[in-house]
Amino acid sequence: MRVLVQKYGGSSVASAERIRAVAERVARSRDAAGGVVVVVSAMGDTTDELIRLARSITADPDPRELDLLLSTGETVSATLLAMALRELACPAISLTAGQAGIRTNRWHSRARITAIHPDRLRRELESGKVAIVTGFQGITDEADITTLGRGGSDTTAVALAIALEAERCEIYTDVAGIYTADPRVEPNARCLAQISYDEMLELAQQGARVMHARSVELGQVYNMPILVRSSFVDAPGTLIGPGVPVEIRRRVQGIAHDTDVAKISLAGVLDRPGIAHALFEPLAQAGINVDVIVQTASFEGVTDISFTVSGSDLARAVDLVRPIADDVGASKLDSAADLAKVSIVGTGIQSTPGYAARMFGILAEAGVNIEMITTSDIRITCVVRRPEVERAVRALHKGFELDKE
Repeated sequence: MRVLVQKYGGSSVASAERIRAVAERVARSRDAAGGVVVVVSAMGDTTDELIRLARSITADPDPRELDLLLSTGETVSATLLAMALRELACPAISLTAGQAGIRTNRWHSRARITAIHPDRLRRELESGKVAIVTGFQGITDEADITTLGRGGSDTTAVALAIALEAERCEIYTDVAGIYTADPRVEPNARCLAQISYDEMLELAQQGARVMHARSVELGQVYNMPILVRSSFVDAPGTLIGPGVPVEIRRRVQGIAHDTDVAKISLAGVLDRPGIAHALFEPLAQAGINVDVIVQTASFEGVTDISFTVSGSDLARAVDLVRPIADDVGASKLDSAADLAKVSIVGTGIQSTPGYAARMFGILAEAGVNIEMITTSDIRITCVVRRPEVERAVRALHKGFELDKE
């Protein structure tokens, strides 16, 4: 049986009217493709509202209880969609992630999928039903419900597509596909017809929030095509796959930005073996992700170290770093919370010189000062002041002519 997996985000199922529209699309897909599995997010802002409700009860909700609470949002969406499909005479059944066979580890609020047992899903598909699965969650070996973290429904959908050997995974959202930049910042941003896994992963990791980075990683590892489309308009969308035509590889594909950036700097650190480990190991143990790291050349036995973390982690990170700074003899500890990142991404960067110089020149002409720089094979990222990031995005989009085909 041909199997198609579709995922619908919170904006796509935000109301009864939208759920009925999704049901009509799913019913058409079932008629065309055969077996359809649908993964749904919670309606609209339900997850945020549940988090606020929990924190009105306690400032520090128990992780297990919070996961169980948050899982109810997707359950509401799944059951309502099943009802809507039955109203269209389309057989359907809603399943929790646990009923669908999604097993995870016990990391509440950030669980990882450890296995998928799709036997129940296959039986429901073979009986002619559309199977609707709650996204964003799974179940442990002890039968506790876990959640996969923000954007986790994308990961659920791609993982199920892989387990069911689906022909592709379709992600339906409130935009027409993957754009060359955030269209809310750059009105001339274009929707791309296709993009490589590598490029999409870099965009996702650097702030583009259309796709969850973990879902792109899964798709790349198992070579699962991912089609990102709008659930509101009939547009072709963007295909995320293993490669793009040669002529497209010669240019920057897109620009990402992230405003949740903070910086910690240590000045006058003694330059000796083990200093970096002493600094970053406690941050890793606390689950704080360190992104950009810059260390100056040693001068008279001392060096300066700066690194970025998410703005939400800044206070915890400073508390952890302060005693370490004293231990390693730092003369000064400083932090800044008003930063952002802007990145250019494209496979052409790895084989063509001049992209860095061009990027820096465009930012200079726009009056944007660069605080820090980091690169990968297909990405160049600059840390800038947060009030300047939107100006930087627009300048780079124009400078690299991304508004042109």
